[in-house]
Amino acid sequence: MECAAKGLAAEPCAGVVADRRCGSCGAVAYCSRAHQIIHWRVHKEECERFAGQMRHIDLLSQFPFTFLEPSALNHEFPSTRCFFLQTIKLHKKGLWKSECICGPDVASAKDLSIAAEWNLQSSLCPCTEPENPVPAVLTSWEDYYQWRSLPLHSPVAVLLHWPLTIYHCLQLSRLQTSRYDGQDTLCIHYLGPEKELLQLAVFGELRALFPGVQIHIELVGPEVPESRDGEAVNISRYARCSDESCCCNKSYVGSEDLSCTAVTLKLWKGFYHERCHDIMKDSNPHLIVAPNAGVAAYPSWMPTIEIIRQMGIPAIFTDFCEEAAHLASCCISSITGQPLKIPIQVNPFRQPVAADNNALYLPCYSNCFVFGM
Repeated sequence: MECAAKGLAAEPCAGVVADRRCGSCGAVAYCSRAHQIIHWRVHKEECERFAGQMRHIDLLSQFPFTFLEPSALNHEFPSTRCFFLQTIKLHKKGLWKSECICGPDVASAKDLSIAAEWNLQSSLCPCTEPENPVPAVLTSWEDYYQWRSLPLHSPVAVLLHWPLTIYHCLQLSRLQTSRYDGQDTLCIHYLGPEKELLQLAVFGELRALFPGVQIHIELVGPEVPESRDGEAVNISRYARCSDESCCCNKSYVGSEDLSCTAVTLKLWKGFYHERCHDIMKDSNPHLIVAPNAGVAAYPSWMPTIEIIRQMGIPAIFTDFCEEAAHLASCCISSITGQPLKIPIQVNPFRQPVAADNNALYLPCYSNCFVFGM
């Protein structure tokens, strides 16, 4: 960790490594006692809050499995994520291509493919219909893996956190089945998609989570390629496994049968407050979801939040870590003039990847819910 006083003190930091921690919160580090004293005028306002967040570290690491990004890089791979993917033999393969810096850029991608593969054996991925109906409520990755008959060493949760987060948002917003049973239709506005635009096939898992329901998701954000603006993507099958004999591969033979489509994704380029008028002409959402939004970091969220406030539609934002969620909640409350209806909490379906040998980095892999209207 860098010295927290870097840039505030006239004297340069003493050494490269800041190994002196704040004794109260343990969340910030310093290169020397002198720099710690200088930084206190800034840190004293946040120290107690940081201490509370640090007490949640054990909660953040409560996964039924562990996928570690190694802290030491292999010279052949330019990032820890690349190295991690190579260790599980998925680097640059199928749906995993966009998980590292070697993968394609969304803006330059010609194909936002829904036919991408898991590149895993059928026993390791959800490539077919579930054996049993979905339980009343899934509350953890362990629940999900048990329901889908997956071993805990399967890495699919690294990608499936997108659809499972949508599932959890619906539970949080108290959108019970009766809300859309009569129409058999569920509409979600999904704001700010980036990497998931190259992993659209994983949203097919919503078919299993909401059987018999037609799901319409409007993906709205500036990262949507200009050439794909307004395009509808239909998902009527699960992503394929690598076993040629599996029925999931046999089902891909022949033309696409749109009559059985359960998930429809529509792409909209631009900010939500710029496009919502056009979107709302044909799509009245049950819920608005904004994963890993970075509300406090991007002023462009402010007019979007104001639009959502005026619409009065339930909305849930997630953010990168608990402190980002706190800052986001302050921004949102200042615009809406009201406290959050859903308190900040840890998403049990956050992406389960942790940095090796550095527990303090674990909060960076949590998605905390910060906003419910």
